[in-house]
Amino acid sequence: MAFEILDTNWEELTKSNSVVVIDFSAEWCGPCRMVTPIIEELAEEYKDKALIGKVDIDNNPKIAMHFGIRNIPTIIFMKDGELVDKHVGVIRKPDLQKKIDSLL
Repeated sequence: MAFEILDTNWEELTKSNSVVVIDFSAEWCGPCRMVTPIIEELAEEYKDKALIGKVDIDNNPKIAMHFGIRNIPTIIFMKDGELVDKHVGVIRKPDLQKKIDSLL
């Protein structure tokens, strides 16, 4: 299961993990619901290699504002605490895997 990232824990999580993938979404968002199963699968597959989590933008507006999230779904990719890539919109699992693998 993807880790729940909150306004209160995101800074610690992004600093304490080498590779972090965060899916910004909301329950009411149709395209987000298409991405959620992929994120859940990847969180399990990469559990020992990367932190893969989700942010509900309705409940955690501070982190969404920090990263300038204007559209959802948006997936950000961080390496050693630095933002290195961002994808807006639906993405296929193989494409997401390729992006994660490039950071490992």
